[in-house]
Amino acid sequence: MDFMLSDADRVLISQVREFGKNYFNKESVAQWRRDMGLPDEVVKAFVDLDFNGFGVIHRRNHVHYDLLAQVLVLEELSRISGATLPFQNDFLQLQILEAFASPSQTDPIRLEYQNTGRLAFAFAVSEPNSGSDTTGMKTSVRSIDGRLFMNGEKMFVNNGEYAPALLVAAIDEDAPAENGHPTLSMWMVPRTAKGVEAVPESKIGQEMLPFAHIRFDNVELDESWRLQGPAKGFPQLFSFFEYGRVFACATALGEAQAAMDDAVEWARERTAFGTPVSNFQQVQEMLTDMEVKLTNMRHMVYKAAWEFDHGVHERLTVALMKRYVPCAATEVASDAMQILGGRGYTTHERISSIWQDCRGFQIAEGTDQIMVYIAAPLVMRKYAEAEM
Repeated sequence: MDFMLSDADRVLISQVREFGKNYFNKESVAQWRRDMGLPDEVVKAFVDLDFNGFGVIHRRNHVHYDLLAQVLVLEELSRISGATLPFQNDFLQLQILEAFASPSQTDPIRLEYQNTGRLAFAFAVSEPNSGSDTTGMKTSVRSIDGRLFMNGEKMFVNNGEYAPALLVAAIDEDAPAENGHPTLSMWMVPRTAKGVEAVPESKIGQEMLPFAHIRFDNVELDESWRLQGPAKGFPQLFSFFEYGRVFACATALGEAQAAMDDAVEWARERTAFGTPVSNFQQVQEMLTDMEVKLTNMRHMVYKAAWEFDHGVHERLTVALMKRYVPCAATEVASDAMQILGGRGYTTHERISSIWQDCRGFQIAEGTDQIMVYIAAPLVMRKYAEAEM
């Protein structure tokens, strides 16, 4: 398994790094956290970065980048900014749209994204009482006297207050169950449709991803809002959650690296008792252990992306990665905060915000505990097969 970066990968990282240096500094990022989003010029400049992007970023001449390249982009952007940016959601949600919608439904959104850098929709899938158990969703669509109505609620909808439309996953009560699962339907519902209510969700961390709680109260649907793409049902949706976990871990990795960069700089320049902080053995041990975690995190994220790109994707690889990486990233950020001492606990330094962001990734895209629920049977199966 070769994780050596190609020349094309290095050019890509260099390009992203140059973009980051032009737009991201600590003062601007802090302001954008307070504003809960990036300015128009930044998102447009990102889309113009040779990506010609629609979900899957592209090389020149519209050749798709592989998943590892997308990981490298997210890792580098997160490292430079020290923040969770909306681009990881853009990558995932546009790919979901491309799979579940027809070309005639995706083309206007693709054009809008390329022209503005803004997604014209917000993805609404999580619910208050189902969490990671997506098949337990209650939001549903049913026909009443020849008219279609949606009822239910969604939470943690990124940009749900502001996006012009909501891409809603709902149970189709007019259709029979499929392979033991209720029938999934996907809808592009205008946010201004009668009966749609969006309320902001207060949270800590990841401020540039504003969340909303969405309620659907007898929302009458137009059949043209139903997505008509090649992907159907829960199994296809679950496969995209795997991508989402890779993107989340790539972002957590980049932010943990940013925390490490700041900790090393502080330890090298800060003096105490007449000597640089980096000369203290306990600080040296912390930095060493932080570097070990970063190395392991990077290996796991790159390995998961490599498997996708080479057609040997293992669900266990992704579950183990998601179990380890956000937790390790939180620990790295916490140790970085400790090295900076009181300064690290203030909002003058970005490490406290990085810690909050990384801690959130232990919940987002499947909690640490859900990853155990997924991984443990796969571990048992792996070793049982090895004995045959």
